[in-house]
Amino acid sequence: MPIVEPRFPVFNYTITCINIARSVSKSSNVYYFGHPQYIKGNMHWASSSSQISACVVEPGNVQDLSTILKIVSNTSTPFGIRSGGHATNPGFSSTPGVQIVLFKLNEVTYHPAPVAADGSVGTVDIGSGLVWDDVYKTLQSQNVTVLAEQSVWSDHRYRNGFRGCTPQWNHYYCVCNYEPRSVLGAQGLGGLTTYTEGQLAKLNNAVVDFVKTVTDPKASIIPAYNSIIGQPGVSLLMFYDGPTPPVGIFERFLSIPHFTSDVKTRSFTSLVQASPSDITYGTRGAFNTVSLKTYSSSLIEQVLNQTKFWGQKFAFEGALFISYDVEPFLQTMTSRSKGGAYPHDNFLMPLNLYYAWLSDTKDKMFTDAMEESAQVIYNQAVAEGQDIAGLKQIKYGNYAPASSAQDLRSIYGDNLPRLKQLKAQYDPTNIMGLAGGFRF
Repeated sequence: MPIVEPRFPVFNYTITCINIARSVSKSSNVYYFGHPQYIKGNMHWASSSSQISACVVEPGNVQDLSTILKIVSNTSTPFGIRSGGHATNPGFSSTPGVQIVLFKLNEVTYHPAPVAADGSVGTVDIGSGLVWDDVYKTLQSQNVTVLAEQSVWSDHRYRNGFRGCTPQWNHYYCVCNYEPRSVLGAQGLGGLTTYTEGQLAKLNNAVVDFVKTVTDPKASIIPAYNSIIGQPGVSLLMFYDGPTPPVGIFERFLSIPHFTSDVKTRSFTSLVQASPSDITYGTRGAFNTVSLKTYSSSLIEQVLNQTKFWGQKFAFEGALFISYDVEPFLQTMTSRSKGGAYPHDNFLMPLNLYYAWLSDTKDKMFTDAMEESAQVIYNQAVAEGQDIAGLKQIKYGNYAPASSAQDLRSIYGDNLPRLKQLKAQYDPTNIMGLAGGFRF
């Protein structure tokens, strides 16, 4: 139900914190500067996304969370909602006001069921305070796993809410629980292989060949073109959803001389842990993106060129890590949408740009460079004939940078009018406008 109570704004956010502490049950906590949970609650994977809040509030149940949101609404207190803390846009999940953290919403409950036509074997209730690594680890003992971006919306009363919440990044309401389908957690073949500069021409050819020829939905790769203090290389994460891939899936990659490799038959939990995704934890950072139809040889070469150029340019500017993550998907991806506002009917796959650096005085320099680099790749793709120009360039919102000039149509496309309507219906007093996110 929308909250429509009158507001009595406060200008000292600590007063709101005190009011919350007096109003919630003993299951919830309020922390102030100096407490370890205050530090944890404000900390993000990218330190550039962290802010100093008036307090950190940790709801222990959904009822207390509702109480907290009513109080911040009635006092017009800005708030942030932190779950995994992986947002790279400053202010999207942080605030100078009340920082709400969902750590106590950590349920993982498996509901088994007979094997369905889609291969699922039930569903799993997952609290939104978890990170996926913890979910996979918990489910491994029951020999099931989940697809991290797929959820079931079984209650048709709120189907419009599902459409609004799937891609909105903090601007509809706070989701407390997910219910993705589960699948049998059989082992698969996969791991991380790294390549040095001398092997990247061969690696480029192998990536393009994979994009053109591999149509098995069980096979996936993410080649990350990296520059570490000016030195280029590629970290290739590969996975096949089964212990023995058919011939012709990964052979080209495995035949290239590599620097390191741990590709083997393993659990999904082990695969996730193979990627050193937290190696830059605590540095400043940002994402940017280009949405593409495919990868030609010349476009992959341009991705490598951008990695080298900016990696070398910023080697002595405090850049620790420059990365271009190629994420090839099958065109059938869009046919599996359950009605959310993303993905769109027009197939696109995101290229993720990620830069990590040290000094806050160089934030603009790095984010401007990422924008310029993304534009170069976009221009080449359009010049090669990819039908992605203008309003067809729909960006994946988790990678899209926050900007005052950001056209929301570039994220939501034709869904934007409907999403604005849902925003007005479910949040008529714009409570979520007190939080971060893309503004409707």
